[in-house]
Amino acid sequence: MIDGRMVPEDALEIPYSDQGLQRGDGVFEFVRLYGGRYFALDEHLDRLANSARALDLDLPPRDQLIDWFQEMAGLDEVQSRLNEPIGTRLLVSRRTQGARSARCILGIDSLPESREWNMSILTAPWQPAGHHWALAGAKTLSYAPNMAAARYAEAEGFGDVILTTVGGIVLECPRAAVAWVMGGVIETPGLDLGILDSITRRHFLIVAKELGYEVVEGAFHIDRLLAASEVIGLSSAKEVAPVVTIDERQYGHGPHTRKLAAAFSAHVSACLL
Repeated sequence: MIDGRMVPEDALEIPYSDQGLQRGDGVFEFVRLYGGRYFALDEHLDRLANSARALDLDLPPRDQLIDWFQEMAGLDEVQSRLNEPIGTRLLVSRRTQGARSARCILGIDSLPESREWNMSILTAPWQPAGHHWALAGAKTLSYAPNMAAARYAEAEGFGDVILTTVGGIVLECPRAAVAWVMGGVIETPGLDLGILDSITRRHFLIVAKELGYEVVEGAFHIDRLLAASEVIGLSSAKEVAPVVTIDERQYGHGPHTRKLAAAFSAHVSACLL
């Protein structure tokens, strides 16, 4: 779909002047579907609005965006795949240089079946790491550094990487947030480090607190994470999933992760009612 018009993927045309195409000047969201229903659509649209505001980009009316998402959910392609992990991705790009108007492209993405992570560690000098700047925390189309990091991980035989500052402070993964268990306490990098306000992370922390876990958000050195009993990846794609290896270190499927993952799944189901 482009600007509300259904277009076959092989017939989709984007003008050369599109600034998302030329310069990555735009924002995006991915919203997961469960049985044809979206999880936390309003929260994703709130985050989209914040990202667009940071880029001085005008979005279509919210009701229009919701209608487009619901139209995507009703497609025969989606209805025939209700038991598969899929979702809708919305790409919002600036139409021409200097304009505030946006082009909106929606499509259906498949998600991996795997429910675990194998990771390495990589320094991310492009991350703000707590230094304020206009796009801190915005979910922009300018994802080249993150995708380069993901390709590095795959080339080295890993599924993803844990990004750190030059000084070794844990940030996030290119396509996920990260948390870990230390002495029964859940620890995770704080949003003031400029990491993405992950919707999965947000609901994971709600679930953890409801289960009685103490949750600590802050700036932690990578050595702290590596000393944890369990490490957990958080994303729309894999939800709450164990990080079973980090480089040569083995972690496996721990009891806290299993408990939290089960509670998260129940929480998602309750939110869809």
